[in-house]
Amino acid sequence: MRVRLLQLFLGLVLFGAGCGIMVRADIGLDPWTVLAQGISRQTGIGIGWVANIVGFLVLLLWIPLRQRPGLGTIANILLVGTSMQLTLAVTPLVHGFALQVVVFLAGMVLVAVASGLYIGAGFGSGPRDGLMTGLHARFAIPVWAARFGVEATVLLLGWLLGGTVGLGTVLFAAGIGPLVHRALPLFDRRRRPQGPSGRIEESAAARPTTSAAH
Repeated sequence: MRVRLLQLFLGLVLFGAGCGIMVRADIGLDPWTVLAQGISRQTGIGIGWVANIVGFLVLLLWIPLRQRPGLGTIANILLVGTSMQLTLAVTPLVHGFALQVVVFLAGMVLVAVASGLYIGAGFGSGPRDGLMTGLHARFAIPVWAARFGVEATVLLLGWLLGGTVGLGTVLFAAGIGPLVHRALPLFDRRRRPQGPSGRIEESAAARPTTSAAH
C-alpha cells in the first residue's frame, strides 16, 4: 500500500510538472490545459490554481452521473495543478522554435510516464477521465465520442478565452495515447487475472482507455 501511495503522489506531481513544462514551451497545449490557460489569462489567477478549480468543478458533474471518486481523484485535484504552478514559478519561457518543440516533447513524455505511475497505482481515475466514463455509463455514449465531444468543446472554449492552440496541441493529441500505452505496463500494480495458460494477462481495466490521466 505504501509503495502504491508513493507511486500515486509521485505520478501526480510529475504530471503537473510535465504540464508546466509544456506551458513554458508555448507552442500549444492539451485541451484541458488550454482551458485553464484561457481562464488564467482572463482572471489573473495562476494557471495551476485554475486547473485545480476546474478539476473540482468537473468533479461536481460526477454527482448526476452517479460516479464515485477515489483517493486518486481527490489527490489529482489537489496535486496536479499545484505542481504545475510550482513548476511555472521556477522555469522560464522557452524561446526558439526548435528548442520549444524539444521542451514540449520532453514535457509530454514526462506526462506519459506520470500517467503510467498514477493510473498504475490503481486509486481511481482523475476528474476529467471520470466525466468521460460517467457519460458512457449513464447515457451509453461511446467513450471515444464522449471524449471527443467534451475535449473539442473544452478546446474551443479555452481558445476563445486566449489559451494557446498550436503544434503542441496536435503533437499531444497524436502522441500521448501511444506513450501512455507503453508507460502503463511498466508501473501497473493492479491485480490482473491469469489466462488459461497460467500467464498473467492484461485486463481490460488495466489498458489505458484515455489519452492521459489528467
